[in-house]
Amino acid sequence: MTYRLAIFDFDGTLADTFGWFSRTIEEVGRRWGLDPEARPPLAEMRRLSAREVIETLRIPAWKLPLVARDMRRRAALAAGEMRLFEGVEEMLARLDEGGVALALVSSNGEAAVRGALGPRNAARFRHFSCGAAIFGKSSAFRHTVRRVGVSPAICIGDELRDAEAARAAGLAFGAVAWGFTDGDTLEARARPDYLFTSVSEIAERLAPISTAAAGAATEGVTGAR
Repeated sequence: MTYRLAIFDFDGTLADTFGWFSRTIEEVGRRWGLDPEARPPLAEMRRLSAREVIETLRIPAWKLPLVARDMRRRAALAAGEMRLFEGVEEMLARLDEGGVALALVSSNGEAAVRGALGPRNAARFRHFSCGAAIFGKSSAFRHTVRRVGVSPAICIGDELRDAEAARAAGLAFGAVAWGFTDGDTLEARARPDYLFTSVSEIAERLAPISTAAAGAATEGVTGAR
């Protein structure tokens, strides 16, 4: 399948925010009166879905929007601490220059996302849909496809809820093995169309360099010598 649109998640997919999340969830938990004894080891949390995490942390339904809003606010303030995974800038450039349209759907706020991406990387995206509800990504995916006007599309993320939302929107799903959810768990429970084990593999799969282009590039290097 040749995809013309790649819709990326942000946290855990493009940016390494796991450390920030683990620190912040403790602070947010104290503020909103969440039971610290209910929080399992992070290794165990990585094998759970978002719904299972919420149940495990015993977050009441009425508090969930408040906790999510607080997390987004803190993320915007900490945008300078968030770092892209190694190779993300090169991968985005290769997809963009290879004719794959880029979009981003995230529960995080747009200020934090753009701050972490930086102006050059952010400019490669045709559409941002940020501040999505934790379980509201499917509608954001459908809206993004309509807004960009390009298909077929693939959603790329690091959580089971990303896979569920992609399926609900009728889109393909590519799972990344380096994010919040454990890669083996994603493969077994999400059954993704692709399981990417490295950042560079995304570009290799979605925007492969043609034989002719590779030959031209080789000739250029040889000629330069």
